Amino acid sequence: MDVGQIRRGYDAVARAYADRFVDELDHKPFDRAWLDRFAALTAVGRVCDLGCGPGQVAAYLHARGVDVFGADLSEEMLRQARRLHPSLEFRREDMLRLSHDDGSLGGIAAFYSIVNLSPDQVDAAFRECRRVLAPDGHLLLAFHIGDETRHIDEFLDHPVSMDFSFFQPDDILVRLETAGLSVAEVTIRYPYKDVEYPSKRAYVLARKPN
Repeated sequence: MDVGQIRRGYDAVARAYADRFVDELDHKPFDRAWLDRFAALTAVGRVCDLGCGPGQVAAYLHARGVDVFGADLSEEMLRQARRLHPSLEFRREDMLRLSHDDGSLGGIAAFYSIVNLSPDQVDAAFRECRRVLAPDGHLLLAFHIGDETRHIDEFLDHPVSMDFSFFQPDDILVRLETAGLSVAEVTIRYPYKDVEYPSKRAYVLARKPN
């Protein structure tokens, strides 16, 4: 999928997106439980909230003592993250070509960050995650379960042209292992009614081997 198109779409909806999702974790106890576990695993080294949007995951991890920063492709989304969480660091990154040094991160949280990527781009993103993780560093990945790619021309009452990809857990596990990451755990949950888009979700904890 075209990276510029993805960036323009999120630039267009950034303020509306931030207003809608900034407190979403308040309504998602399962997500909070996973992030609590992830925080305990990443006590050493910097952690990246990759595809951070308005920064709600970064803020949650920071409140639990994690040395975390947010990264996103959209400058307007980063602007919203800085507005809402002025004490945290947010930087522009393309997850297909991360600027971080090899082995420089203790962990990566990527909540729905692959939703706009094609399968080939997902492979590239996983290779980049492995490259920048330190040995024994963890990746916590969340994504929508399905087989389809959905095109939308409107998002949060703004005109856009964006594709949203759903993936099967077995496929993602193969892609993670092919990228050189070891899968430690997979969990699937059903959607929270009246809280979020009605798709099943997968949570995968993977590790870069020593």
